[in-house]
Amino acid sequence: MIRRGMLLIFSLIALSTYAQNEKKKQVEKTNFRVQIFQKSVDTEIELAEPDPEFKDRIPISAVVRDSSTVALKDLPRARSIDSIWKLELTNSDLFETMHKSVLEQDYSEVVLQELPTDTLKARLKNLNARTPFNIEYNPSLESVIKSYLKRNKHAMERLMALSDYYFPLFEQELDRYNIPLEIKYLAIVESALNPRARSRVGATGLWQFMFPTGKMHGLDVSSYVDERMDPVKSTEAAARYLASLYKTFGDWDLVLASYNSGPGNVSKAIRRSGGSVDYWDLRRFLPRETAGYVPAFLATLYIFEYAEEHNFQPNRPAVAYFETDTVRVKEMLSFDHVSKITGVDKEMLQFLNPSYKLDIIPFIKDEHYTLRLPRTSTGVFVSNEAAIYQYVGSDIDEIKETLPAYVEEEDRIRYRVRSGDFLGRISEKYGVGVSDIKKWNNLRSNNLRIGQYLTIYPRKSAVTQSSEKPKKGKNSDLKVYTVKNGDSLWSISKKFPGVTVQNLRSWNDMNTNTLKPGMKLKISKG
Repeated sequence: MIRRGMLLIFSLIALSTYAQNEKKKQVEKTNFRVQIFQKSVDTEIELAEPDPEFKDRIPISAVVRDSSTVALKDLPRARSIDSIWKLELTNSDLFETMHKSVLEQDYSEVVLQELPTDTLKARLKNLNARTPFNIEYNPSLESVIKSYLKRNKHAMERLMALSDYYFPLFEQELDRYNIPLEIKYLAIVESALNPRARSRVGATGLWQFMFPTGKMHGLDVSSYVDERMDPVKSTEAAARYLASLYKTFGDWDLVLASYNSGPGNVSKAIRRSGGSVDYWDLRRFLPRETAGYVPAFLATLYIFEYAEEHNFQPNRPAVAYFETDTVRVKEMLSFDHVSKITGVDKEMLQFLNPSYKLDIIPFIKDEHYTLRLPRTSTGVFVSNEAAIYQYVGSDIDEIKETLPAYVEEEDRIRYRVRSGDFLGRISEKYGVGVSDIKKWNNLRSNNLRIGQYLTIYPRKSAVTQSSEKPKKGKNSDLKVYTVKNGDSLWSISKKFPGVTVQNLRSWNDMNTNTLKPGMKLKISKG
């Protein structure tokens, strides 16, 4: 009798537990168009009358409504990108390496047994016959080519890997404007294919537009967005600019020189040379950087065109530009939310959308900001837009309170010098270099007088700075940063204006990009 009573009690407990579990279940209507996520073993979501083919899958609309169950995995395409390739996407040291090689080119003879001079001459003659550039052998060009092959081979392999992503985009735009496709190699010399590259004088993006030149070609800069970093918009602007330069000079070598130093400097060099329009005759009359610029371009052209002969073996990317697509945003979105919902890594979102300075895609009336995603996830995003915006709504409202007001950066301002002002303070205020201010105002020294007016092309707005609320951990006086879960060198560098990934690695003696939560990182040289 006692035994039977105990069995009855255990049965009632089991039934009660089962009933409680059943109450916890979230029953969802099936929607075959969006059933794309694999059901996990511990999910509390059930499908009402599921089709047998989809019995092991759940709709994204159910997932985003029940945020406690959001544990989405990377897309197969994103998962296939190994750590080496991700490092190539987010690393900034290639730009510094390439920029340094252009500025500090050594034209002394370089011995490379694998490339006899006669072989190089034959190959350059072949390139000259099939390109619009004047590619003639000379000892200086031979030295640059052999130097790149001998000392920069690994860097060139990394650039070849990146080129697989960017070159289809470049070729499409160059072809639209009837520009030689070989001009695509110009972006390697300019930025080492880093869309967020910024030179010491403020030139920015893949094609290194200065602020006023970018504005002139329709590239806007605001507190949220810098369109000079947008691969599509900046490439189209560069193509238009290059086409206009060719109308002026009628020679692609001079177009390259004028793109780097400006048409005015090339025009002066022509006068100083006695009227010659041959780049190699003009070279000694051009600025030092431009003198090394065309040889760097021709050396890059040669190495890419003869990569197989020199046994280059780059790691090819798993994602191509034409395997991505854009979605126009209808509300403000953060990369964190997009990553959580779509499963696309945040670092991949930063790579695909480099023009968004705060990892936030703003929604501004009359502006059409877009989110670029792998093509496999754009359909999922569009099919579930309403649920996605509802899911991120409350979080975005909280984020907005700490964000700066949306402010268009001014094309040009007239600044009146006040008591206590000096060039360093003014340059820091507007995010430009002291040398820029001196150049824009024809200043021969650093001396200023009270009441003097200066013309400035700002890279950051004083209005934007004053409207920002102080954020914990982002104080400009902070010298050390504590790594948090999910941080990367890329994301940390973006929290501190003017700090690059390479800076962080250098200041902290790092040989890798791997971080652990709790690590202390110096975020300044001191």
